Amino acid sequence: MTDSPAAACVISASEVPANRRRGGDLRTVLAPGTVGSTSGFMGVLTLAPGEAVTEHYHPYSEEFVHLVRGTVRFRLDDVPHTVVAGHGVFIPIGVRHRLENAGDTDAFLVFHLSPLAPRPELGHVDTEPAPGVTG
Repeated sequence: MTDSPAAACVISASEVPANRRRGGDLRTVLAPGTVGSTSGFMGVLTLAPGEAVTEHYHPYSEEFVHLVRGTVRFRLDDVPHTVVAGHGVFIPIGVRHRLENAGDTDAFLVFHLSPLAPRPELGHVDTEPAPGVTG
């Protein structure tokens, strides 16, 4: 990446590979690696019925989530919240969170995190094993 400012651009979620390591179909659409953003990143998440994203937290970033379609159970520092389409969720820095589709249709969410962690590997801390991982 150069020192010049990022250029304005439009990108489709279908152009970004799915990340399924922690559950669901997560696509980081607008990010340093895709558009050269410098202050945060945005993406989408699709969860099938019963599917979950494992618990984790962000030590440097606030997370903003908007549920576009479906019903999702958020666990925020062990407090459950059932969220329906049209609602937003604010997750402060350091709050452990887990998401699970609590409905019988796919859930679709849009998320944004800001500010960026100093390095990508510091931005996300898992607190439970990824799906299919034991031990």
